[in-house]
Amino acid sequence: MRGKFERIRVKVPFGYKLMISYCVFIIIPVLLVGNIATQIFVTSIREQTHNNIQGTLHQMNNNITYKIEDIVRISDMLYFDTLFNNRLRYTESQWVSYDTMVKVLIPKLETAISTANRKIWMSIYLKNNDLGEVYDNYSDSDPLDADKRLFDIYRYDRLVDKTWYKLYPPEEEYGTTLQWKQIEHDAAQGRISLLRRLIDITTIKLKEIGFMRINVSLDYLFESMDYKKIGEGTALYLSDSQGRIILSSGGVQTTVFREKELRNNGDLLIREPIPQLGWELIAVVPAPIVEKDTVKIRNLTLLICLVCIVVFFVVSLIVSRYFSLRVSKIVSVLDSFQEGEFHKRAHFKGNDEFSHISSALNEMGSNIGRLINEVYLADLQKKEAELESLHAQINPHFLYNTLSSISRLARFGMLDKLHRMVLDLAKFYRLSLNDGRNIISVKNELEQAQAYVDIQKIKYDERMQVSYDVEPEVVRYETVKLILQPFIENVLEHAWTGDSIHIRITAKVLQNVLEFRVIDNGVGFPPDRRLDNTGAQNLTNAGYGIRNVDQRIKLHYGSQYGVTLFSRAGIGTTVRIVIPLVKRKVSEGRDKPIP
Repeated sequence: MRGKFERIRVKVPFGYKLMISYCVFIIIPVLLVGNIATQIFVTSIREQTHNNIQGTLHQMNNNITYKIEDIVRISDMLYFDTLFNNRLRYTESQWVSYDTMVKVLIPKLETAISTANRKIWMSIYLKNNDLGEVYDNYSDSDPLDADKRLFDIYRYDRLVDKTWYKLYPPEEEYGTTLQWKQIEHDAAQGRISLLRRLIDITTIKLKEIGFMRINVSLDYLFESMDYKKIGEGTALYLSDSQGRIILSSGGVQTTVFREKELRNNGDLLIREPIPQLGWELIAVVPAPIVEKDTVKIRNLTLLICLVCIVVFFVVSLIVSRYFSLRVSKIVSVLDSFQEGEFHKRAHFKGNDEFSHISSALNEMGSNIGRLINEVYLADLQKKEAELESLHAQINPHFLYNTLSSISRLARFGMLDKLHRMVLDLAKFYRLSLNDGRNIISVKNELEQAQAYVDIQKIKYDERMQVSYDVEPEVVRYETVKLILQPFIENVLEHAWTGDSIHIRITAKVLQNVLEFRVIDNGVGFPPDRRLDNTGAQNLTNAGYGIRNVDQRIKLHYGSQYGVTLFSRAGIGTTVRIVIPLVKRKVSEGRDKPIP
């Protein structure tokens, strides 16, 4: 699982990380502030709308209350009228009753009705049976719409069986007990009645002497109830204590107020109670109207947030690109240092941290480059010195052995062989000197080995047999000089098993390397000499000449090249020499490398 995550891990450049971090730390606060501001604005607008509508409803309520109190004032004219009360209680004859009716009761009722600003209808129920009844037959019609008298006088026995009268408060409080209620046909005809007792005000005990009912139109009382005062698309409802709709203005006409449904729709509901009636005014502002201004605020806030985000994004892009370019330049210099190019430099204007980093980096690159050059030159000089030393060690060693042979030939008087040996020795050293260079063409290396073999044949004659297996293309390459002669010499010194020995010298191209082999059928390495599991000889305990060649090859070409020995006791030894393919060309008698 961990490997899977590592495979899908995406490398995000430093500039993008910086820009993303800027955007995250800028966009989130902007969106958060924008959202909070929007919520505050929306809440403020809803509260302001609520307060404005509440004020309008309160003004409507004041107008309604004024009209209600006006009707109550009309009832007070009869309730507190002493003459009116006395004439309702006392009668002595029919004439007095008639006089009371004509001169007191009817004029008082007409006066009270005439003081009203609008049409009202009044019904008086009297306990004094000596007083007659005065009424019209309205059937089911609205008496307020009839072109007739606006009051009726009934006897008390017409009242006692009415349900609404039985529900009227039994206890009377002087001057305050009254009731607004829709009774009989009021609801159907759009009216409401003020119900109030008429009492004997001359006694301490408030004794009922009659009952009055003042009927008034709802349209008159609630004339100020107009939804247009709140706004188009709104609605006003007049609701009783049971939630029934008494009157409505605008909106959907309904008989029951569905508050839960309206709130679920997000509509704004504002209530204004009318204590005198036990009813309340309810204003309904649909959610789209409430949110009309909030949508504008929300869109404006969103636009401001988007502008801020774009501005901040551009600024963060510029800033992140500024720092990203500087970091990229430093990383580029570090990559160059990693690849060994210590000449690359980073330069920044100003005196900030990047300038200090670049100065330190440039100084570090200069120091590292200088130290590497010093170490490289010292190592190169050391290798060249070691190579020169190894070459110097080989030449005297071979010269000592050859001069010993020449000395023996001279002692025995073999002048012809002595002459040939001296010529071959001169050829050998001519090729070995190679104008003072340690690199020689493969062709000359093979000729040098052959010159050495010719010298040794003079010494060993027919006992020594040498064969060559050389591919023609090997002459196109170069090699470190004196890599074959030491192994031929080693065979002649240590590999004899009888009177004769056979040496085979091969040279061929294998893929990207040049391989030489020196193969003999001599004694081989004894069992006590240490070999690896392939039969290859460990050169730690090898002879001086073998180690010399191996060290020179490794010093010049690298540790992957060098000498490997394969040997079996009684069978012989194979020396494998591997060097890289390096082409050379011949120009003016000298071998030069081909690019």
